[in-house]
Amino acid sequence: MLLLNPNTLLVTGGAGFIGSNFIRHVLTKTNFLGQIINFDKLTYAGNPLSLADLSQAFGERYVFVKGDIAEAADVEAVLKSYPVDAIVHFAAESHVDRSIYGPDEFVRTNILGTYTLLQAARKAWGERKDVLFHHVSTDEVFGSLGDTGKFVETTPYDPRSPYSASKASSDHLVKAWHHTYGLPVTLSNCSNNYGPYHFPEKLIPLMIGNLLAGKVLPVYGDGLNVRDWLYVEDHASAIWAIVQRGRVGETYNVGGENEWTNIDLVKFLCQRLAEVQRHDPHDYLKLISYVKDRPGHDHRYAIDCSKLKAELGWEQSVTFEQGLETTIRWYLANQKWVSQVTTGEYRQWVEKNYQTR
Repeated sequence: MLLLNPNTLLVTGGAGFIGSNFIRHVLTKTNFLGQIINFDKLTYAGNPLSLADLSQAFGERYVFVKGDIAEAADVEAVLKSYPVDAIVHFAAESHVDRSIYGPDEFVRTNILGTYTLLQAARKAWGERKDVLFHHVSTDEVFGSLGDTGKFVETTPYDPRSPYSASKASSDHLVKAWHHTYGLPVTLSNCSNNYGPYHFPEKLIPLMIGNLLAGKVLPVYGDGLNVRDWLYVEDHASAIWAIVQRGRVGETYNVGGENEWTNIDLVKFLCQRLAEVQRHDPHDYLKLISYVKDRPGHDHRYAIDCSKLKAELGWEQSVTFEQGLETTIRWYLANQKWVSQVTTGEYRQWVEKNYQTR
């Protein structure tokens, strides 16, 4: 198996939750000695403050470039400015609820943006085979599982929301550009991520924030929808393993192998935060409120990641309980970050420090 050691890594969406954790992982926990270009549009969920310390620690090895993956001029400019030999493509609109009520931006970013990036990579790389385009996707493209079984790499696609449909479309584009044009690609489909720097609209940080503020904990439907939870640091290590050692043209599923119903997860968060805060857990549990279910809410996701483990030797590094403990303590210690990304203060900082369209 050939080992890819990129010298210049372009990370799209690197100011987002998973992207920022991936950049941090590569620079601080691997033997990578090259340069990382963080290419991000800085939408509401993109936060360069999450990586501010890396600019000081790594100097020119970490570069931020503001740009839009759906704008060909932006993408071509960054590929002309830097000798990129690997692209890790995180940039995407990712919140299902937002996609239901505003699908336009999901189609533009996730489908048109991926197409624009693929075309720019073809133009920049030509016939080179010592390069790689890695596309990061979701298990939601596979649809919904019953009470048994798991998604494997060959599970037929059956997206149920505008978000998952847009990601399924982008997956198909990446595969087509490999088979039609010979572009060296790998893909990964992951389960639900959690961990530090997660934008507070998602389930775990939302519940932590509401608990700290004494607000209601909204749970969709009967709360029995099941998700497989993956610690973001483990996801980052999996992607790096795929970039370096994955077989070109292959897809790898990345899962936490931690299935929880939403209601059990919320109750567990109440218990753990109560222990950390030395509060009565009943004060938190009584905040749970069942709300009208989300349209098209998938019942269950579960990932079989045996291919990734067998081929690349990857393993999860923490149990869900360990990862959740770290996550809770991170949010307790970083309430200033939470305040910055959820108030006008952050947007004002972006407008002051970065050119806006």
